[in-house]
Amino acid sequence: MSGSAKHKSGNATVEQALARLNFKPRELEPGHVWLAGAGPGDPGCLTLEVLAALGQCDALVYDALVSPDAVAVAADAELFYAGKRGGQPSMKQDDITALLVRLARQGRRVVRLKGGDPYIFGRGGEEALALARENIPFRVLTGLTSGLSALAAAGIPATMRGINKAVILATGHAAGAEDDLDWAAIARTGQPMVVYMGMANLPVIAASLLDGGLAPSTPAAVIVSATTPQERIVVATLSTIAEEAAAAGLTAPALIVVGGIVAMRAALAGEP
Repeated sequence: MSGSAKHKSGNATVEQALARLNFKPRELEPGHVWLAGAGPGDPGCLTLEVLAALGQCDALVYDALVSPDAVAVAADAELFYAGKRGGQPSMKQDDITALLVRLARQGRRVVRLKGGDPYIFGRGGEEALALARENIPFRVLTGLTSGLSALAAAGIPATMRGINKAVILATGHAAGAEDDLDWAAIARTGQPMVVYMGMANLPVIAASLLDGGLAPSTPAAVIVSATTPQERIVVATLSTIAEEAAAAGLTAPALIVVGGIVAMRAALAGEP
């Protein structure tokens, strides 16, 4: 069978599977706002509900971490770029909320599309609360959160019997600031952690975890542009991860993973 024939067969298989699923998407009505998650980047990670929403909307407000493939699904929508990538030009959060309210009151069918899941460090809760206060009908469409799905794609199980009984999702955006997390307390749990928005503060985070009692040999990894063709992964130890990530030229968007689960990547790949 030729490569082209195989590709067509695959498309037919997907169409048949969708038909058997009997999925009936809800209608996105005029004046409504749906807050949706696009997953970690690979368009294959879009949920059916989000895919259907993108096909219905006539106004799409999207973030920088959303893949162009996902944006392209909203072929009939007016596009509003919100930015929201660290260190890059972005709309202020209040301006984004005001835009959602304005579009809804114009009778538009609005989708607010974020990378990952809107309720996991995506400020979706803030936007939902603002819409509720303005009496704008809204709905939340969950997405695969990058903090878990990126690990799976990188060959790192988020939980593993004998290694951990919990996994901690944290933001590293404020590392070193007065209102920062108590990294020492997190270190004392002995449980692996996944840190969002921490790339710029990786040296501070690593040092704080070491000061909190984690061993310098604790496995650590940085995953950049997870699930996309640009994905890059550096695996090291907690004592060296900041230096090795910098040497590799890694920059945001990135996730930092710390804990014994990181060592499973080599084991699952059959490495010694």
